[in-house]
Amino acid sequence: MRFLLPLGLITTSLAFSQVRFDREKVLRVKPQDERQANIIKDLAQTNELDFWYPDAVHHVTANMTVDFRVSEKEAQSILATLDQNKMHYEILIHDLQEEIEKQFDIKEESPGRHSYAKYNNWDKIVAWTEKMVNKRPEIVSRIKIGATAEDNPLYILKIGGKDESKKAIFMDCGIHAREWVSPAFCQWFVYQATKTYGRNKIMTKLLDRMNFYVLPVFNVDGYIWTWTKNRMWRKNRSKNQNSKCIGTDLNRNFNVSWNAFPETKNPCSPLYRGPAPESEKETKAVTDFIRRNLKSIKAYITVHSYSQMLLFPYGYTPEMPPTYKDLNKVAKIGTDVLSTRYETRYIYGPIASTIYPTSGSSLDWAYDLGIKHTFAFELRDKGRFGFLLPESRLKSTCKETMLAVKFIAKYILRHAS
Repeated sequence: MRFLLPLGLITTSLAFSQVRFDREKVLRVKPQDERQANIIKDLAQTNELDFWYPDAVHHVTANMTVDFRVSEKEAQSILATLDQNKMHYEILIHDLQEEIEKQFDIKEESPGRHSYAKYNNWDKIVAWTEKMVNKRPEIVSRIKIGATAEDNPLYILKIGGKDESKKAIFMDCGIHAREWVSPAFCQWFVYQATKTYGRNKIMTKLLDRMNFYVLPVFNVDGYIWTWTKNRMWRKNRSKNQNSKCIGTDLNRNFNVSWNAFPETKNPCSPLYRGPAPESEKETKAVTDFIRRNLKSIKAYITVHSYSQMLLFPYGYTPEMPPTYKDLNKVAKIGTDVLSTRYETRYIYGPIASTIYPTSGSSLDWAYDLGIKHTFAFELRDKGRFGFLLPESRLKSTCKETMLAVKFIAKYILRHAS
């Protein structure tokens, strides 16, 4: 049991974290054939591997780039196995704890205050939602759509004024707790949209004619947990019946092909789908809100990290969605527009073939519900930092992503009926 620091120190450093990751490594392996892919699967049976990409061992196939975290204790024998089998690998992160601490590489101008150049903990984000409403009450309102398993509020910021009948886009961030760059983008989006309204022609037109519903942190309990206890946590924090393992992967909890993969049945798996579709308070709050506003919501955008992709349905089947051509066109132009700022290259395509098959995902659920433009961003980077993108790269990540989101919004305004 490690000591806890006073609450005041929580905002500045992760050194207080109860779970430490000293000398843990993140490896990148590219199995050349099925035999090598099976070696990784065997290693996962006998070692505690935390898969970063893909998100679970059952997705591992030949010629796929595989990133996973290993403990200091197991690293030596795993590296020896890879060497013996002549498997090519790279050590992306040599000391995970060091990398966690190095994330905070932007100096705080006024400690304790919300900053768009830094990662903000939940308390700062809540205070910020209030501040945004007070700053621009004519175009921003805060809606509490429900509460989490641990009774934290789920807040949506509605941007675009009072008219409920306008076309709308729903955007959520932070469905997976450890993907910190995601909530950072939602905050940036709200900030830029409100700051440039009335000054920037495109943003003014968008907000005059559309509403944006922005959920800055979907998985609030998990996000708090990554700040206070375990930086690598993914799921929410709900208790599971007949299991000591905590949490459900909220992005496997939607009612779409929910039962498709046996690997998501285990409560101890980071991909646990929950005891039933929409069993989680967070999922239920979001799905109820979207159903209530289905008439106006013309696009759904969900923001994840990492791997630099713009994805669209489907994840649960290799079949193409009926509107494949349209989605593919928007994704292609969206990634082109994104790259104009810093030449960051994204790939795009359906989830199942571009990243890996998934079940119970919010993206597929929203599409099958009737929202014909649904997209998932996997933000920077491609693995050098993984879930630990340094703060110094936040602004550039947000600025380029903003270009793509604005393009999608303009497209929806013009083309969605």
